[in-house]
Amino acid sequence: MPVSSRETETEEAATDRQQREQGSPASHNVVSVISQFADDNLTLVRNISTGLAVAGVIVIARSIRLITKFQAASEIPARFIERNVSLRGRVHSVTERGLQVEHVPIYLPVLSPLLSKHKGVPTSPMLVHLAGVELTPEGRTWLQKNLAPAQTVWLKLISREDDTLHCLVSQSRQGSMWSYCMNEELLRLGLARTAPVVGVLPDSRLYWRLHKRLHKAEVRAERKGRGLWKEDSLWERVSKAVRESALLRLMRRIFKRT
Repeated sequence: MPVSSRETETEEAATDRQQREQGSPASHNVVSVISQFADDNLTLVRNISTGLAVAGVIVIARSIRLITKFQAASEIPARFIERNVSLRGRVHSVTERGLQVEHVPIYLPVLSPLLSKHKGVPTSPMLVHLAGVELTPEGRTWLQKNLAPAQTVWLKLISREDDTLHCLVSQSRQGSMWSYCMNEELLRLGLARTAPVVGVLPDSRLYWRLHKRLHKAEVRAERKGRGLWKEDSLWERVSKAVRESALLRLMRRIFKRT
């Protein structure tokens, strides 16, 4: 008598169930052994997990240079410049060449001392130039007053030229959580002029974005007559015109001869 399809399916299901039941004791035994080992060596397992976690943090920290202290512009990776990474720094002084700034990396209590490359080495500040800005003497004086030694600033990397970093320099306002860009502030006060952004291609998006941002601050100072854009008063203009007039010069010559 031919076997029906339902009976065939029933036999196959029973065979599969039997095979699973035969294999499951072995699987249960493996899991039990692993669980028992973990229970017996709980401290070891925890130490291994902690070690792997610490090793992972070290690898990540080294790969992205979170805690590396840069002593010179040449030590900064090229990818930091390309991505316009912001670095924290501490001002040492304001000179005619630019700002002397010491890099202050992120500090991790355990890892920083272990991974430091400059243990016992005297601190060497980096030379920082305000990107896209040509300072006036008054602008340099303003920086000296507003950037006290040991004050913290943020350096947004724009380009690198030999030993000089061209950056957007920012600092927090007194008593405020918000920071402001010193490049823009100097232009806004009329204490500087816009200048070509060194090390950035003129036809690049970054160049025009920076140029537009800085030019806007300069135009604002010009419209309000601030700093170098300040116009003389009416009395000052009249006095200057009289001093430079031909009649006055002629009278001076006559009086000198007499």
